[in-house]
Amino acid sequence: MTPPACAPHSFATPAMAASKEGGEAEIVIDDDDDVIDILAEKRLLRQLDLRILPAVALMFILGGLAGNLGNAIILNADTGDSFLQVLHLSTHQFYAVAAASSLTTTLFQVPSIYMLKYFSPSYWLAFLMLGWGATLMVMAASKNYITTLLLRLLLGAFEAGVAPGVVYFSAFWYRCQERSLRIAFVYASGTLGGAFGVSIAYGVASLNGARGLEGWRWLFLIEGVPSCLLAILVYLFLPSFPETSSWLSPNDRALAIRRMKQESSKSLAHDKITWGGAKSTLKDGRLYLHYLLTMVSCIPPISLALFAPTIINELGYQGRNAQLFAVPPFAASFAATLGLSVVADKYRVWSMCCLVSYVIAGATFIVQGTLPPTAFKARYVLLCFGAMFSLIPVGPIPAWFTGNLRETNATTLAIAISSTFTIGGSVIAVFLYKLSDAPGYRTGHYTNGGILFFCAACIQMLRMIYKRRNRELQIGQDSWIV
Repeated sequence: MTPPACAPHSFATPAMAASKEGGEAEIVIDDDDDVIDILAEKRLLRQLDLRILPAVALMFILGGLAGNLGNAIILNADTGDSFLQVLHLSTHQFYAVAAASSLTTTLFQVPSIYMLKYFSPSYWLAFLMLGWGATLMVMAASKNYITTLLLRLLLGAFEAGVAPGVVYFSAFWYRCQERSLRIAFVYASGTLGGAFGVSIAYGVASLNGARGLEGWRWLFLIEGVPSCLLAILVYLFLPSFPETSSWLSPNDRALAIRRMKQESSKSLAHDKITWGGAKSTLKDGRLYLHYLLTMVSCIPPISLALFAPTIINELGYQGRNAQLFAVPPFAASFAATLGLSVVADKYRVWSMCCLVSYVIAGATFIVQGTLPPTAFKARYVLLCFGAMFSLIPVGPIPAWFTGNLRETNATTLAIAISSTFTIGGSVIAVFLYKLSDAPGYRTGHYTNGGILFFCAACIQMLRMIYKRRNRELQIGQDSWIV
């Protein structure tokens, strides 16, 4: 199925709709009718949100738990029982372990998108969740560097298809102007996963030594079990495609299909990707600027997800308190991301919201780098604001990107390539905050600041490209989203 581009609504007039109890209206949509009743559509959206969003949000929350090496590093370090100390990992070995998952994610991301299309989203996403939950639990039994490295490689393979799969999946069900808030909610749920992760780590610290297991082993076990359980629910209840959704009434199913056809998508779930469509996607130059933006924009959030507890540990908050004080940046990011996504969707200003957010975030990181290491409170406040504004675009960026994908059977390829580019950013993020730069971490802060300003520049360049293309449009052609 080709994810659709944006198109305007077409609504039924009262005369076109049959009245129902409670004042709502419903129409039967046939293949020759492009009219959609606004009340029926709102009712359908409520059904879709209740069925889809909780499941995919929980997937991202648990995915945020899976990236918990930052907590394992400092968990029970004061007693010599941390992840690094027990496994006797050097700094070089730790960075290799942290980056290992990025390697396999790079290799498996594009194939995973095609597997999602082949097996259907509910089956494939459930399999990935079961795999990463089981792998995380097995990591609790790690005894040495090699075993840990291999398990991290396996973890990356299972994680590869989740983020791009959800973006691709959302385009089967939601219009362009409906995606930003929903994608933001799902992606921001990953930041809640980070917040839950540090909260869990705070509590798990007291389990250190229980039944002969260090605290970080308990952490991996406790965070792996929910993923395995949720995989069963995803398999049973997550819908795949509108045309195969038996849980919808015939009228609602027809409405779901009609909505997406109006998004300029003439193909549905069973269309095959053609070489001609793939070639046109690979030759579209402006997409590579989108790919570059996707890659660099993920560096600051990922670096903070990995190292926020470590950075906070150098701000005067030691041991369990370092984990406790890592919660507010993630919680603030979740609230701000949803708030700005509402604005972006309502006024269709996805790119401008991202541009302003990146400029503010870049400034906070630069200022952090200039402050003395002893300015604990100021650095902590700036860290919270930096995390918040660097994460705000996680919803608007994919919505803007998918909204500007034109009618082609190779849109699947464009989303997969975009997601693959994020892996380059995740590898850079692993090495951004070096332990040798403590306590100020100036190099990491300055680098993040420069990256965020570069993101703002990329967005402005894309805005200029789309403005120029809109000036060159012929009558009747769909406009590009600036």
